[in-house]
Amino acid sequence: MATDPLAFESRPPLKSPVLLLSFAGWSDAGASATTAVRYLADQLLAKGEPFDVIIANAGVMATPFGHTADGFETQFGTNHLGHFVLVNRIASLIRDGGRLINLSSAGHRYSNVDLNDPNFEHTPYEPFVAYGRSKTANILFAVAFDKRHRDRGVRAAAVHPGGIRTELGRYAEPGRIEKVVEEINRQLAAQGKGPFQWKSIPQGAATSVWVAVVAPASEIGGRYCENCHVGHIVPDDAPITAVSEGVRGYALAPESAKALWKKSEEIVGETFA
Repeated sequence: MATDPLAFESRPPLKSPVLLLSFAGWSDAGASATTAVRYLADQLLAKGEPFDVIIANAGVMATPFGHTADGFETQFGTNHLGHFVLVNRIASLIRDGGRLINLSSAGHRYSNVDLNDPNFEHTPYEPFVAYGRSKTANILFAVAFDKRHRDRGVRAAAVHPGGIRTELGRYAEPGRIEKVVEEINRQLAAQGKGPFQWKSIPQGAATSVWVAVVAPASEIGGRYCENCHVGHIVPDDAPITAVSEGVRGYALAPESAKALWKKSEEIVGETFA
């Protein structure tokens, strides 16, 4: 059963700011993702102000095929590698007992990561497959970060915020989102349920807040959360629909998380503890 997202008694009041990362603009502006985040990291480290929570919220979805100025495929570079570099560079600023929240998506179900071809050099590009890869990477990054930092009480989790009307869908081909909603409504009708309802922005933020300040650390560390509870694992070969809850097992696999961490370090040319 989902925990009441207003039940804040389970954690003491925050002592430090919450850092909300929303820097997707580099992919449009042509700026170097790693240059931008390294500059930001240097500024934050120089300031030295600690954080109780970091929410890695930047992202793009279903972009046309392209690359960041660093040469990374746009969605993998924006949604994963930028966060990977910035969060790891400022990890020392997270207070003991703090938390990292990576915004992922049910869209991780479109695809596992492909560490042999992260930039689609040998694979035909499909916008939602690329999105799925990047969203799976968000989850695997949380799994790996949690393992590295839990000894000092810092826990990491991935969050699916739900369907919200924002600018995220601006790159989707005309009519694609509408077709997805139509299919969802067909599935809901078959189950005897009412039509799909978009979440409001506060509703979409609720799970991030729940993970940040409500849920017990032992419950959310290294996990995928949705609708203010921890998502259950759905086997890779089990049918799943757009309205189903659950996370694919490949997105939580420790060995995959370890391999993604190593590959990400190779790609960005930097090693992190």
